[in-house]
Amino acid sequence: MNQEHDIHACVHAALTRYFETLDGEKPVAVYNMVLRRVERPMLQVVMERAGGNQTLAAEILGINRNTLRKKLTEHQLAYK
Repeated sequence: MNQEHDIHACVHAALTRYFETLDGEKPVAVYNMVLRRVERPMLQVVMERAGGNQTLAAEILGINRNTLRKKLTEHQLAYK
């Protein structure tokens, strides 16, 4: 099993559990919920792997460095 499949399987399992445990409640804003839950740990791991280097982290993520800085601020992650 490759890493991409592992991530897919984890997200799929988590969402399946989420919907199974709603207990009649209506799901709301699932897209934003998933992005918020996945984005923070992704940023943390990539920043750690990049040794705190935002330029390298942005390259690894495939995003602009300014976008990375905005995301770090949104998630209250401090890396310089």
